[in-house]
Amino acid sequence: MEEFSTITAKYQPAYIQRCFSSMAGLHEFSVAFYRDVGDLYDALARLKNIDRNPTGFSIDDAPILGLLVRISKLVKELVVYYEADNAEMIGILDRPLIEASVIATYLMLNGPDAVDDYRKCSYKDRLRILREMESGSPFFDTKAGKRLLGSVRGKMSLERLTEDDFSKQKKNSWKLQGKNFRTIFAEVEHDDLYPATYGIMSESIHGSWNESMDWGLVRNDDGTFSAFTDPHPADIRFMAPVLRFSLRPFHMWLKRIDVYDENIKGTMDWIERVNTRLFQAFDAIYAGEYDPKRN
Repeated sequence: MEEFSTITAKYQPAYIQRCFSSMAGLHEFSVAFYRDVGDLYDALARLKNIDRNPTGFSIDDAPILGLLVRISKLVKELVVYYEADNAEMIGILDRPLIEASVIATYLMLNGPDAVDDYRKCSYKDRLRILREMESGSPFFDTKAGKRLLGSVRGKMSLERLTEDDFSKQKKNSWKLQGKNFRTIFAEVEHDDLYPATYGIMSESIHGSWNESMDWGLVRNDDGTFSAFTDPHPADIRFMAPVLRFSLRPFHMWLKRIDVYDENIKGTMDWIERVNTRLFQAFDAIYAGEYDPKRN
């Protein structure tokens, strides 16, 4: 695909050698690379085999495609904050990126039943809206309430669902095939990765004390705390590890829809190879911990 070669052609040996010799060069290179990955993901999400899908994708494929589009948009947004040197906002966006990547992979590994369950689990709070309407909640007499109710009914009608079609989901406490996210993560990736990647962003109390100490406070010499409102600097460590989660579902999707060829394989392998090399190069050059609260 010409779009792929146009993006990757600028990564010539001289450019790579210059950038990989200093921390400033690595940052320059990585901003361009991660921006290009966002564009490549956008292009990959738009691919289709017109023999298999002459118009669009069926209800069995569309939930997976929706997750891949979410990944593409999140990577593009991550780059905005990466270039702005704002690690805190990257950390906020990393969570939904990992979620979308892991769930998309899980759905493709587990087939149509998992996709059907995934779709139905998303109606948990929407069914509550219908129950509240039936109980006479005055909210649904307002314009906002009527719009919300119309949206819920429209989606259920599109999928030909009724309120009686969710017995399995209720039995499983509205968890995908009865599994919490950590169980799904462990099946798709490896449980040992969970605490240091997704787990640290998913504490029992959201907006936790540890999160405030990391991002919003500075400890004074007398043990008191003051507000720290500046952004924290971002480096490759905030980008490379989470990007690896998104590569696998794109590989699987492109094979699923019968468009995977040597050109696409080469592009995907190139993304993985450069992402790994960036992390290794940063690790080799990095000399110590920079604390923006102390410098």
